Amino acid sequence: MHIEPGLVTGAKLALGAATAAGSATVALRLSWEDLRRRGLFSLAARAGLATAATLVFFELLPSQPVGVSEVHLILGSALFLILGAAPAALGLALGLLLQGLLFEPADLPQYGMNVTTLLVPLFALAWVAGRTIPAGTRYADLRYGDVLKLSATYQGGVVAWVAFWAFWGQGAEVAGAVATFAAAYLVVVLIEPVVDLALLWGARRLRGLEGSGLVTPRLLGA
Repeated sequence: MHIEPGLVTGAKLALGAATAAGSATVALRLSWEDLRRRGLFSLAARAGLATAATLVFFELLPSQPVGVSEVHLILGSALFLILGAAPAALGLALGLLLQGLLFEPADLPQYGMNVTTLLVPLFALAWVAGRTIPAGTRYADLRYGDVLKLSATYQGGVVAWVAFWAFWGQGAEVAGAVATFAAAYLVVVLIEPVVDLALLWGARRLRGLEGSGLVTPRLLGA
């Protein structure tokens, strides 16, 4: 994942646990609100889909070590637009945990930092979406510029958190490696909206999704 073993060590790891606890609190609040609106089956189904997708993002999609970390194609904006904020948050957290338990046990000590790095940008993305996408607009009808704004918010947040953890663990000596990592993520910011639009295009053409409980209501309904 993003925070490599050894980047942050010792007592400094405790900060990751604290930020993860804060992220979990927000995720649980969103989940409770979603549960009240959509019911347990819908929330569980969408969270399950998000968890499976997160494992695919980390284990099957290409990744490249760059600077202080690895560049991943993590489709956080797609998870939000198709499944909703709460399922996306649960899926990212659970998928990341399963990845550590099943495939990368060396990443488990960094779990708190990594889950913070994924969830806080998601919450920022949801905030931006709520203030920039008109209330009568379906997510399935968004254009490249709209999705680019959301992707830039999410991926920019990921880069910012990786940079924070790198400086927290190693100090200013990693500034060059952080800059290289941030520059590499510009490619993801440009590619991700294209993938998002392709997924939204597919969702518009799948019959039976609207009202099924398997997607967020805003995907196909105003």
